[in-house]
Amino acid sequence: MRIVFMGTPDFAVPCLEALVKNKYDVVGIVTQPDKPFGRKQSELKAPPIKEAAIRCGIGTILQPTKVRTPEFLEAIRALEPDLIVTAAYGRILTKNVLDVPKLGCINVHASLLPKYRGAAPIQWAIMNGDEKTGITTMFMDEGMDTGDILLTREIPILPDMTSGELFDGLKTLGAEVLLDTLKALENGSLARTPQDNSKAVSVPMITKEIGLVDWNRKAVEIHNLVRGTNPWPGAFTYYNCSRMKIWKTALLESCPSVKAGKPGTIMKVEKDSLIVATGDGCLHIIELQFDSCRRMNACECGHNMDEGEVLG
Repeated sequence: MRIVFMGTPDFAVPCLEALVKNKYDVVGIVTQPDKPFGRKQSELKAPPIKEAAIRCGIGTILQPTKVRTPEFLEAIRALEPDLIVTAAYGRILTKNVLDVPKLGCINVHASLLPKYRGAAPIQWAIMNGDEKTGITTMFMDEGMDTGDILLTREIPILPDMTSGELFDGLKTLGAEVLLDTLKALENGSLARTPQDNSKAVSVPMITKEIGLVDWNRKAVEIHNLVRGTNPWPGAFTYYNCSRMKIWKTALLESCPSVKAGKPGTIMKVEKDSLIVATGDGCLHIIELQFDSCRRMNACECGHNMDEGEVLG
């Protein structure tokens, strides 16, 4: 089986490595172009999938700036794939490309479809307080994650799990589900289940602005925002006009009572945390970071903060 693999970030790497390890004939890689990085943006950094393809000895690596071109279509046709596999490639393929492989195109998606169609399903599952998520493989069509479901497998979301931790679990699970999908495809047992569009939930991409904490929200919602935006872009608020990122929080069963405890008020400075009022209670801030400073535990800087000061 000749496979063209399309992917870009770390999430896709275990899928590619699993294909190579299990002797699938990966005849080409498609990934996004190298991007500038560093303080001066003067150097180029390859996507993780390109680096993995080089390690695996895959010779054909395509990095088109656009996929809706005759040139890209011809490049895919020239590889003569039986199957295209995608995992977090980041571009929507045209019908002309989807029609090239005789066995179709299979996508590995990090949610339990039809919930969380879109580019950031891992972060939104945590920010929405879900207790489980998973991997779905599907046959691709022209829509955004709307194709027929093939296999799914669930994974629990623990109460204090960050999106980075969930990402690591899902990328490993993704490779396992992909292999199971290909085995079922080869032995003729693979079933297709159309998605129930009435249950579909589409989510937008994550931006830096999403991390801004609204202290009027419930404590659990802020806690989930902190978890869901860790490691990127990070939840943040303001302290004396300085931006303060919040990397770790914990929920409180009860909230100390102080005068003028409106949402965002530092209610208490404890040895290992700040206790801050929210819209329905209080929240521990355990780990934080000011601009141009390193991440630190609250105990390292809490002595500089006063009870009654207001964040935001």
